Amino acid sequence: MLNAAAAGDRGALARLLSLVEKGGEGARLTGRAAFARAGQAYTVGITGSPGAGKSTLTSALVAHVRSTGERLAVLAIDPSSPYTGGAILGDRVRMGQHSLDEGVFIRSMATRGHLGGLALAAPEAVRVLDAAGFPWVIVETVGVGQVEVEVAGAADTTVVVVNPGWGDSVQANKAGLMEIADVFVVNKADRDGARQTVRDLQSMLDLTTAGRWRPPIVSAVGTTGVGAPEMWEAIVDHRRHITASGELVRRRDQRLRAELDLIVAKRLRAKAESLLDADGIADVDAAVRSGRLDPWTAADELLAPLGA
Repeated sequence: MLNAAAAGDRGALARLLSLVEKGGEGARLTGRAAFARAGQAYTVGITGSPGAGKSTLTSALVAHVRSTGERLAVLAIDPSSPYTGGAILGDRVRMGQHSLDEGVFIRSMATRGHLGGLALAAPEAVRVLDAAGFPWVIVETVGVGQVEVEVAGAADTTVVVVNPGWGDSVQANKAGLMEIADVFVVNKADRDGARQTVRDLQSMLDLTTAGRWRPPIVSAVGTTGVGAPEMWEAIVDHRRHITASGELVRRRDQRLRAELDLIVAKRLRAKAESLLDADGIADVDAAVRSGRLDPWTAADELLAPLGA
C-alpha cells in the first residue's frame, strides 16, 4: 500500500494514515515500513493561540508554495469531537480551496485529548507523508495555551503566529512561545496595534537571542495572502541556517528519541494492564483515590508483573 501511496494513490495514503491514527498492529506495521523510506521531507510546525488565524494563514502559505511548483502535505491537528473522539475537520473546511490540487494533500487528525495537540500518531503520520514522497509537511496545531511548546518537538522549523495586542513579554515567556519560535508571524497585520506588536517582539528578541538564531518577524494578512511569500522565505532561510550549522540533525535526533520514549512507555503501560485483570487495576486506582495508597506504591504494584 505504501508503494501505491508513493505512486500518487491518494486513497491508499488516506488508508495508511487511518491505520496510524487507529493504532495497534496496523499502525506498528505501517510505521516500520514508512521508517525505511522516510527521511527526506522537511517539517514545518505552525502554532499559536486560538483565534490567531492559523488555518487561514496556512491556506495562504500553501497557495504560495504551490505557485513555486513545490508539492506539500498538511497535517491539521484538530480538537477532538466530544461525541466521537474524531477530528472536527475545521481546518480542512477552511483549506477547501486546495482540495482539487493534486500537489497538496490535507489530512485532519484528532488530538484525542492530548493537551499538546499532538497524539502519538502525529509523528507517525508525518513519516507516512514523508515516505509517500511529499518534500514538505506542514503540521498545524490547535492552540491550547502553554502546552503549545510541544509542537517544537515535531517540526524542523516552528512558526509562531500572533495577533496585534498579543501581550507583554511576561505573558509571552510564560507561554513558552519565545523559546520555540524559529519564525514569528504577526497575522491580521491590517488591524490596529500590529506595528506595536512587531516592536514588542523585537524588544523581547533583543533580550533572548544574543549569539543564536534570531527569529524573523513577518507581518501577514492570511485572508488576503499578504505576507505569505515573506513567510515562506523566512522558513527557507531557517532551513538553510540549521542545515549548515548541524542543528537540523540534532533536532531530528531528539525527536526520534522522544518518539521512542513515548512508544516504550505506552507499550509498557499496555503490557502492565494486560497482566492485571480489570478488577485489580480498579482496586489499585480506588486505593489511590481514597488515600490508602500513594501513587508511587501503586505504580510499583502495577509494574511488578513486568519486574520494573
